[in-house]
Amino acid sequence: MSEVPLPAIRSLPSWLLGRAAARGRALVAEALAEEDMRMWHHVVLSAVRDLAPVAQADLGRAVRLDPKDLVGVLNDLQTTGLVVREPDPRDRRKNAVSLTGEGARLLKRCEVAARAANDELLAPLSAAERERFTDMLRRISGVTG
Repeated sequence: MSEVPLPAIRSLPSWLLGRAAARGRALVAEALAEEDMRMWHHVVLSAVRDLAPVAQADLGRAVRLDPKDLVGVLNDLQTTGLVVREPDPRDRRKNAVSLTGEGARLLKRCEVAARAANDELLAPLSAAERERFTDMLRRISGVTG
């Protein structure tokens, strides 16, 4: 059996970013679980807050989630009283999604938990390094703002 070239692989920025992303996702998932929340549920709640009232199809495109998966997440969120789906005032053939008061309160708690998890992830960096690192991540990922 030949030896795996781990030094070559581990020196690749893409491998390192993948490892950091996996650690970050694990930390955030653990923090969200304390609020009985899953990652996609948090993403969708956040998008609903930012876009509401938002047509279900537009929401799916905004978060890049398959429509069938989005329906499952929205069903969960509606069953627990975090969002409501009502006829879209702009097009009554569509559903518009909005946060409930409880959804907004839970989202605030989740945002605090996610920030704390990200602080833990970036703890080895100084404040200035965190800012530079985040800026570099935005640039290489094509995310603006």
